[in-house]
Amino acid sequence: MNRSLLIVGIGILLAGIIASASLFTVNEAQQALVLQFGEPMRVVREPGLKAKIPFIQEVRILDRRVLDLDPPVEQVILADQKRLDVDAFARYRILDPLKFYQTAGNEAVAETRLNAIVNSALRRVLGSVTLLAILSDERPRVMNDIRGQVNDEAKRFGIEIVDVRIRRADLPEETSQSIFARMRSEREREAAEARAQGQEQSQQIRARADRERTVILAEAQRDSQVLRGEGDNQAIKLIAEATSQDPQFYSFYRTLEAYRKSLNKDDTTMVLSPTGEFFRYFGDLSGAGHQQGPAPTSTPMPARPSNAAPATAQQ
Repeated sequence: MNRSLLIVGIGILLAGIIASASLFTVNEAQQALVLQFGEPMRVVREPGLKAKIPFIQEVRILDRRVLDLDPPVEQVILADQKRLDVDAFARYRILDPLKFYQTAGNEAVAETRLNAIVNSALRRVLGSVTLLAILSDERPRVMNDIRGQVNDEAKRFGIEIVDVRIRRADLPEETSQSIFARMRSEREREAAEARAQGQEQSQQIRARADRERTVILAEAQRDSQVLRGEGDNQAIKLIAEATSQDPQFYSFYRTLEAYRKSLNKDDTTMVLSPTGEFFRYFGDLSGAGHQQGPAPTSTPMPARPSNAAPATAQQ
Protein backbone atom coordinates (compact mmCIF):
# COMPACT_ATOMS: atom_id res chain seq x y z
CA MET A 1 0.00 0.00 0.00
CA ASN A 2 2.72 2.44 0.99
CA ARG A 3 4.77 1.44 -2.05
CA SER A 4 1.79 2.10 -4.34
CA LEU A 5 1.23 5.54 -2.85
CA LEU A 6 4.91 6.36 -3.24
CA ILE A 7 4.86 5.31 -6.89
CA VAL A 8 1.73 7.38 -7.52
CA GLY A 9 3.29 10.43 -5.83
CA ILE A 10 6.47 10.07 -7.84
CA GLY A 11 4.43 9.77 -11.02
CA ILE A 12 2.42 12.85 -10.22
CA LEU A 13 5.62 14.79 -9.47
CA LEU A 14 7.22 13.65 -12.72
CA ALA A 15 4.06 14.58 -14.64
CA GLY A 16 4.11 18.06 -13.07
CA ILE A 17 7.74 18.55 -13.96
CA ILE A 18 7.14 17.38 -17.52
CA ALA A 19 4.04 19.61 -17.82
CA SER A 20 5.89 22.69 -16.53
CA ALA A 21 8.75 21.99 -18.92
CA SER A 22 6.43 21.55 -21.89
CA LEU A 23 4.12 24.55 -21.32
CA PHE A 24 4.85 28.32 -21.43
CA THR A 25 2.76 31.50 -21.45
CA VAL A 26 2.96 34.47 -23.82
CA ASN A 27 1.14 37.70 -22.83
CA GLU A 28 -0.09 40.53 -25.04
CA ALA A 29 3.17 42.54 -24.81
CA GLN A 30 5.41 39.61 -25.73
CA GLN A 31 6.35 37.35 -28.58
CA ALA A 32 8.29 34.11 -28.34
CA LEU A 33 10.83 32.19 -30.33
CA VAL A 34 11.01 28.40 -29.79
CA LEU A 35 14.51 26.96 -30.16
CA GLN A 36 15.58 23.32 -30.45
CA PHE A 37 19.25 22.71 -29.66
CA GLY A 38 19.86 26.42 -30.48
CA GLU A 39 18.07 26.27 -33.83
CA PRO A 40 14.88 28.35 -34.20
CA MET A 41 11.82 26.19 -34.78
CA ARG A 42 8.86 28.54 -34.76
CA VAL A 43 7.73 32.04 -33.78
CA VAL A 44 4.82 32.53 -31.39
CA ARG A 45 3.05 35.88 -31.71
CA GLU A 46 -0.40 35.12 -30.30
CA PRO A 47 -0.79 35.45 -26.54
CA GLY A 48 -1.90 32.45 -24.46
CA LEU A 49 -0.69 29.09 -23.11
CA LYS A 50 1.65 27.33 -25.54
CA ALA A 51 3.39 23.92 -25.61
CA LYS A 52 6.88 22.79 -26.49
CA ILE A 53 8.94 19.60 -26.29
CA PRO A 54 10.27 19.43 -22.75
CA PHE A 55 14.01 19.35 -22.14
CA ILE A 56 14.65 19.59 -25.88
CA GLN A 57 13.15 22.92 -26.85
CA GLU A 58 13.62 26.26 -25.11
CA VAL A 59 11.75 29.55 -25.41
CA ARG A 60 13.17 33.05 -25.93
CA ILE A 61 10.70 35.79 -24.92
CA LEU A 62 10.99 39.05 -26.83
CA ASP A 63 9.17 42.32 -26.24
CA ARG A 64 6.75 43.39 -28.95
CA ARG A 65 6.19 46.89 -27.55
CA VAL A 66 7.93 50.09 -28.68
CA LEU A 67 11.30 50.18 -26.94
CA ASP A 68 13.54 53.12 -26.02
CA LEU A 69 17.01 53.66 -27.40
CA ASP A 70 19.22 56.35 -25.84
CA PRO A 71 22.53 56.63 -27.74
CA PRO A 72 25.45 58.52 -26.15
CA VAL A 73 26.01 62.17 -26.97
CA GLU A 74 27.69 62.51 -30.35
CA GLN A 75 29.68 65.52 -31.59
CA VAL A 76 28.98 66.30 -35.24
CA ILE A 77 30.29 68.92 -37.68
CA LEU A 78 27.61 70.76 -39.65
CA ALA A 79 27.83 71.93 -43.25
CA ASP A 80 28.76 75.45 -42.04
CA GLN A 81 31.68 73.95 -40.05
CA LYS A 82 29.99 74.45 -36.70
CA ARG A 83 30.37 71.74 -34.07
CA LEU A 84 27.38 70.48 -32.09
CA ASP A 85 27.02 68.05 -29.21
CA VAL A 86 23.88 66.17 -30.27
CA ASP A 87 21.87 64.19 -27.72
CA ALA A 88 19.37 62.06 -29.67
CA PHE A 89 16.97 59.25 -28.80
CA ALA A 90 15.08 56.67 -30.84
CA ARG A 91 12.05 54.41 -30.56
CA TYR A 92 12.13 50.93 -32.15
CA ARG A 93 10.08 47.75 -32.31
CA ILE A 94 11.05 44.12 -33.03
CA LEU A 95 9.08 43.06 -36.09
CA ASP A 96 10.82 39.79 -37.03
CA PRO A 97 11.91 37.78 -33.94
CA LEU A 98 13.64 35.13 -36.09
CA LYS A 99 15.81 37.64 -37.99
CA PHE A 100 16.40 39.53 -34.75
CA TYR A 101 17.68 36.35 -33.06
CA GLN A 102 19.83 35.36 -36.02
CA THR A 103 21.48 38.80 -36.44
CA ALA A 104 21.53 40.35 -32.96
CA GLY A 105 20.78 37.51 -30.53
CA ASN A 106 19.41 39.68 -27.72
CA GLU A 107 18.27 43.23 -26.98
CA ALA A 108 21.56 44.36 -25.41
CA VAL A 109 23.54 43.52 -28.56
CA ALA A 110 20.82 45.04 -30.75
CA GLU A 111 20.89 48.34 -28.80
CA THR A 112 24.67 48.53 -29.09
CA ARG A 113 24.47 48.15 -32.87
CA LEU A 114 21.55 50.57 -33.13
CA ASN A 115 23.49 53.19 -31.17
CA ALA A 116 26.27 53.07 -33.74
CA ILE A 117 23.74 53.19 -36.60
CA VAL A 118 21.91 56.22 -35.13
CA ASN A 119 25.14 58.15 -34.49
CA SER A 120 26.40 57.36 -38.00
CA ALA A 121 23.14 58.60 -39.53
CA LEU A 122 23.31 61.76 -37.39
CA ARG A 123 26.80 62.54 -38.68
CA ARG A 124 25.84 61.94 -42.31
CA VAL A 125 22.59 63.94 -42.31
CA LEU A 126 23.66 66.78 -40.03
CA GLY A 127 26.93 67.09 -41.92
CA SER A 128 24.97 68.24 -44.97
CA VAL A 129 22.79 70.90 -43.25
CA THR A 130 23.52 74.17 -41.47
CA LEU A 131 22.76 75.27 -37.95
CA LEU A 132 19.98 77.50 -39.25
CA ALA A 133 18.23 74.46 -40.78
CA ILE A 134 18.26 72.65 -37.44
CA LEU A 135 16.81 75.68 -35.67
CA SER A 136 14.20 76.46 -38.33
CA ASP A 137 11.14 74.77 -39.85
CA GLU A 138 13.42 72.39 -41.77
CA ARG A 139 14.10 70.40 -38.59
CA PRO A 140 11.23 67.85 -39.15
CA ARG A 141 12.62 67.09 -42.61
CA VAL A 142 16.07 66.55 -41.14
CA MET A 143 14.63 64.18 -38.52
CA ASN A 144 12.76 62.23 -41.20
CA ASP A 145 15.97 61.82 -43.21
CA ILE A 146 17.77 60.49 -40.14
CA ARG A 147 14.93 58.11 -39.31
CA GLY A 148 14.83 56.85 -42.92
CA GLN A 149 18.55 56.07 -42.98
CA VAL A 150 18.47 54.38 -39.56
CA ASN A 151 15.41 52.36 -40.56
CA ASP A 152 17.06 51.14 -43.76
CA GLU A 153 19.98 49.71 -41.78
CA ALA A 154 17.85 48.41 -38.90
CA LYS A 155 15.68 46.24 -41.15
CA ARG A 156 18.45 43.66 -41.43
CA PHE A 157 18.06 43.09 -37.68
CA GLY A 158 14.29 42.59 -37.95
CA ILE A 159 13.75 45.95 -36.26
CA GLU A 160 11.52 48.86 -37.26
CA ILE A 161 12.58 52.38 -36.21
CA VAL A 162 9.45 54.21 -35.11
CA ASP A 163 11.01 57.62 -34.50
CA VAL A 164 14.32 59.43 -34.09
CA ARG A 165 14.48 62.79 -32.30
CA ILE A 166 17.13 65.21 -31.14
CA ARG A 167 16.69 65.92 -27.46
CA ARG A 168 19.37 68.59 -27.26
CA ALA A 169 21.88 70.15 -29.65
CA ASP A 170 24.40 72.30 -27.81
CA LEU A 171 27.62 73.93 -28.83
CA PRO A 172 30.76 72.45 -27.24
CA GLU A 173 32.06 74.29 -24.21
CA GLU A 174 35.17 75.63 -25.96
CA THR A 175 33.09 76.72 -28.95
CA SER A 176 30.57 78.42 -26.66
CA GLN A 177 33.36 80.35 -24.96
CA SER A 178 34.87 81.48 -28.26
CA ILE A 179 31.45 82.49 -29.61
CA PHE A 180 30.73 84.35 -26.39
CA ALA A 181 34.05 86.19 -26.62
CA ARG A 182 33.41 87.05 -30.28
CA MET A 183 29.89 88.26 -29.49
CA ARG A 184 31.20 90.35 -26.60
CA SER A 185 33.90 91.96 -28.76
CA GLU A 186 31.32 92.62 -31.47
CA ARG A 187 28.95 94.24 -28.97
CA GLU A 188 31.81 96.29 -27.54
CA ARG A 189 32.71 97.47 -31.06
CA GLU A 190 29.08 98.41 -31.74
CA ALA A 191 28.89 100.19 -28.39
CA ALA A 192 32.09 102.15 -29.11
CA GLU A 193 30.77 103.08 -32.54
CA ALA A 194 27.45 104.17 -31.03
CA ARG A 195 29.29 106.25 -28.40
CA ALA A 196 31.42 107.88 -31.08
CA GLN A 197 28.35 108.72 -33.14
CA GLY A 198 26.68 110.07 -30.00
CA GLN A 199 29.70 112.23 -29.21
CA GLU A 200 29.73 113.57 -32.77
CA GLN A 201 26.02 114.35 -32.65
CA SER A 202 26.37 115.97 -29.21
CA GLN A 203 29.19 118.18 -30.47
CA GLN A 204 27.12 119.16 -33.49
CA ILE A 205 24.14 119.95 -31.28
CA ARG A 206 26.30 121.97 -28.86
CA ALA A 207 27.93 123.89 -31.73
CA ARG A 208 24.53 124.61 -33.27
CA ALA A 209 23.14 125.66 -29.88
CA ASP A 210 26.14 127.93 -29.21
CA ARG A 211 25.77 129.47 -32.65
CA GLU A 212 22.06 130.05 -32.13
CA ARG A 213 22.76 131.44 -28.66
CA THR A 214 25.32 133.87 -30.08
CA VAL A 215 22.90 134.95 -32.79
CA ILE A 216 20.05 135.37 -30.29
CA LEU A 217 22.24 137.38 -27.90
CA ALA A 218 23.50 139.57 -30.74
CA GLU A 219 19.97 140.19 -31.98
CA ALA A 220 18.78 140.88 -28.46
CA GLN A 221 21.70 143.27 -27.89
CA ARG A 222 20.93 145.00 -31.15
CA ASP A 223 17.23 145.29 -30.32
CA SER A 224 18.04 146.52 -26.83
CA GLN A 225 20.38 149.18 -28.23
CA VAL A 226 17.71 150.24 -30.68
CA LEU A 227 15.04 150.38 -27.95
CA ARG A 228 17.44 152.15 -25.59
CA GLY A 229 18.25 154.71 -28.28
CA GLU A 230 14.57 155.21 -28.99
CA GLY A 231 13.89 155.57 -25.28
CA ASP A 232 16.73 158.04 -24.86
CA ASN A 233 15.45 159.95 -27.87
CA GLN A 234 11.95 160.12 -26.41
CA ALA A 235 13.39 161.05 -23.00
CA ILE A 236 15.42 163.87 -24.55
CA LYS A 237 12.35 165.08 -26.43
CA LEU A 238 10.25 165.00 -23.27
CA ILE A 239 12.95 166.76 -21.27
CA ALA A 240 13.36 169.36 -24.01
CA GLU A 241 9.59 169.93 -24.13
CA ALA A 242 9.39 170.16 -20.33
CA THR A 243 12.38 172.54 -20.20
CA SER A 244 10.97 174.78 -22.87
CA GLN A 245 7.65 175.06 -21.01
CA ASP A 246 9.17 176.08 -17.62
CA PRO A 247 12.97 176.46 -17.62
CA GLN A 248 13.00 177.86 -14.05
CA PHE A 249 11.16 174.83 -12.60
CA TYR A 250 13.42 172.48 -14.50
CA SER A 251 16.50 174.19 -13.09
CA PHE A 252 14.99 173.97 -9.61
CA TYR A 253 14.18 170.25 -10.07
CA ARG A 254 17.68 169.46 -11.32
CA THR A 255 19.23 171.27 -8.37
CA LEU A 256 17.08 169.29 -5.92
CA GLU A 257 18.22 166.09 -7.60
CA ALA A 258 21.81 167.21 -7.14
CA TYR A 259 21.08 167.91 -3.44
CA ARG A 260 19.56 164.45 -3.00
CA LYS A 261 22.50 162.66 -4.61
CA SER A 262 25.27 164.67 -2.96
CA LEU A 263 23.83 165.26 0.50
CA ASN A 264 23.26 161.61 1.41
CA LYS A 265 23.42 159.64 4.65
CA ASP A 266 27.09 158.76 4.28
CA ASP A 267 28.00 162.00 6.22
CA THR A 268 30.05 163.28 3.31
CA THR A 269 31.94 166.50 4.15
CA MET A 270 31.88 169.14 1.42
CA VAL A 271 34.02 172.29 1.42
CA LEU A 272 31.88 174.83 -0.47
CA SER A 273 30.95 178.47 -0.16
CA PRO A 274 27.46 179.02 1.31
CA THR A 275 26.97 181.76 -1.21
CA GLY A 276 28.02 179.58 -4.13
CA GLU A 277 25.89 178.60 -7.07
CA PHE A 278 25.23 175.18 -5.59
CA PHE A 279 23.25 176.61 -2.62
CA ARG A 280 21.35 179.30 -4.45
CA TYR A 281 17.93 177.82 -3.58
CA PHE A 282 18.66 177.66 0.14
CA GLY A 283 17.93 181.36 0.65
CA ASP A 284 15.29 181.88 -2.03
CA LEU A 285 13.13 179.34 -3.89
CA SER A 286 13.43 181.35 -7.04
CA GLY A 287 17.20 181.49 -6.75
CA ALA A 288 17.11 185.20 -7.57
CA GLY A 289 18.44 186.35 -4.19
CA HIS A 290 21.71 184.56 -4.65
CA GLN A 291 24.76 186.79 -4.77
CA GLN A 292 28.13 185.79 -5.80
CA GLY A 293 30.90 186.34 -3.25
CA PRO A 294 34.39 185.27 -2.55
CA ALA A 295 34.57 181.70 -1.39
CA PRO A 296 36.27 181.02 1.93
CA THR A 297 39.50 179.16 1.76
CA SER A 298 38.52 176.35 4.10
CA THR A 299 35.05 176.20 5.53
CA PRO A 300 33.94 172.67 6.37
CA MET A 301 30.21 172.09 5.93
CA PRO A 302 28.28 168.96 6.77
CA ALA A 303 26.33 167.18 4.11
CA ARG A 304 23.01 168.43 5.57
CA PRO A 305 23.33 171.94 7.20
CA SER A 306 21.10 172.23 10.23
CA ASN A 307 19.95 175.73 9.40
CA ALA A 308 19.42 175.15 5.66
CA ALA A 309 16.92 172.40 5.72
CA PRO A 310 14.41 174.09 8.04
CA ALA A 311 14.71 177.30 6.08
CA THR A 312 13.91 175.48 2.85
CA ALA A 313 11.06 173.63 4.46
CA GLN A 314 9.71 176.90 5.97
CA GLN A 315 9.83 178.72 2.69
